[in-house]
Amino acid sequence: MELTLTPLEFARRTRRLHPHREAVVDGELRLTYEQFFDRCDRWSSALQGMGVEQGDRVAYIAPNTHAQLESFYAVPQLGAVLVPVNFRLTADDFVYIVNHSGAKVLCVHADQLDAVDSVRDQMPGVERFVALAGARDGWEDYESLVASATPDFMRPEIAETDLLTINYTSGTTARPKGVMITHRNAYMNSVGTLLHLRVGLGEKYLWTLPMFHANGWTYTWTVTAAGGTHVCLPVMDPARVFELIRTEEVSWLCAAPTVLIMLSNTPADVRGAVPPGVHVVTAGASPAAETIERLEEDFGWTVTHVYGLTETTPFITVCEPLPEHRELSVRERGAVKARQGVELITSGELRVVDESGAEVPWDGRTVGQITVRGNVVMKGYYNDPEATERAMGDGWFRTGDAAVTHPDGYVEIQDRLKDVIISGGENISSVEVEGVLLRHPAVLEVAIVGVAHERWGETPRASVVLREGASATEEEIIAFARDNLAHFKAPTQVEFVEQLPKTATGKIQKFVLRGGASAVSRQ
Repeated sequence: MELTLTPLEFARRTRRLHPHREAVVDGELRLTYEQFFDRCDRWSSALQGMGVEQGDRVAYIAPNTHAQLESFYAVPQLGAVLVPVNFRLTADDFVYIVNHSGAKVLCVHADQLDAVDSVRDQMPGVERFVALAGARDGWEDYESLVASATPDFMRPEIAETDLLTINYTSGTTARPKGVMITHRNAYMNSVGTLLHLRVGLGEKYLWTLPMFHANGWTYTWTVTAAGGTHVCLPVMDPARVFELIRTEEVSWLCAAPTVLIMLSNTPADVRGAVPPGVHVVTAGASPAAETIERLEEDFGWTVTHVYGLTETTPFITVCEPLPEHRELSVRERGAVKARQGVELITSGELRVVDESGAEVPWDGRTVGQITVRGNVVMKGYYNDPEATERAMGDGWFRTGDAAVTHPDGYVEIQDRLKDVIISGGENISSVEVEGVLLRHPAVLEVAIVGVAHERWGETPRASVVLREGASATEEEIIAFARDNLAHFKAPTQVEFVEQLPKTATGKIQKFVLRGGASAVSRQ
């Protein structure tokens, strides 16, 4: 009999082969795989006792805790569908996502209980409200339910095309959409990750990436498949990150480029000794070559850039190192590592196409849109056939990312299509300009957006966060850009800000920056 391609198969194997290996570290709590899966089974049993059936949705609003991690096994093995919600959203967002998904049970971390209490009367479909910690009136206590349940429950037959999770997009310009991820999608992404990014048996993975974000890039299952240890981190705190890397001997972590900037610029007296040898996987935005160089040269870490979207489970490409890359200089190697790379063995087919749908030349110059089809592409948007048709009606998912393909087949994103700046008929990649400005010694973070210009149509504007104790003027930043770029690509405006607006996963919200820009530039 053929086995279903599902990440639950990883749990079965690891439970059988490595029951006594450490599975989870969450503060003072330490669980072996035997203990971890026993808890998962008990929670499955409790959910089944609440009336949760195959196909029902169970939503979670929680940071990176052991209880959140347990949801990625306890809910799917019932044949139910997990809905991991961004816990940093507003109460109104919680209402929309919970109602749109049709969640039957809602599990909430202690820090979000007040927000949910303020709107729970607007969630008529939720039958049970469970507090993962800090239970009070009107809430059932998760730990009590787990402790009182038996580990026995009825396991349904699960098809690999069944829904595993519904993950909601950030919804920066419209209501968030529910991305339907199947068991097969997640299985294939995890296998591809293990082929290209080889987490070893017993190695420790630090949860710097939110588990709710694209299912933690499927590392919620990938680490288990490898027999590794999940080290939970509920709050992103650089000092705590470095402490856990030292004390737990962490060897893997994932993070958006903004988090890597934060870590690479943490003062030495805060970070303490930095153990070398950590493998860093970064995605979510294009990392600057400067950031990669710092982590590799100063910390002795290895950075691998991957690319994808929630709709692709999420990995489409990996910037896999080639033997010839070893002969490059540090700066040249950093520039290559900042590219998005090539298809994972398991992800499917990727093409960069022009407006007619033809693949662009592999010349590193011709810009097109990244499209993809294959094993990791979502089933569609939940209860939104129109959006599904727009995104992938011909079988190819359109990413909305503008990119070039280099002669070696490595893809490099130039921008989001909507963020490309057209100045005097010339296309300007905000990613390229940002990468140059990040080499300025005073610049910590930067975002480039296009603003209206009465002569050129658009012109680049830079929003800059300076390093602590550093100073720079608008004229200095513009001059630096003009010294290192074609002059038409240099920003004509610079504003200095204390912080850049970001999503919960560290992506810079450029639409916010554009909204605050002057209507017309006359520089």
